[in-house]
Amino acid sequence: MTSLAMDVANMVEILPQHEQKFAYEVVKKLVLAWDPDFTKVTIHEAERISKAEESGFINEEDIEWDKVGH
Repeated sequence: MTSLAMDVANMVEILPQHEQKFAYEVVKKLVLAWDPDFTKVTIHEAERISKAEESGFINEEDIEWDKVGH
């Protein structure tokens, strides 16, 4: 988490519970306006995705997608 995100979290934490819920809803609206489909990732998530893709554990081309779930 970035230091700015930590600062925001720390500021929200000192608010009364009902104000924390309000702050949460405001942040949620900001995130949804920026990424309505939740398709963007954080830096940490991007690193984890990259490592997983580079691991070579499962090659997507080796999966028979039409047989998944049967």
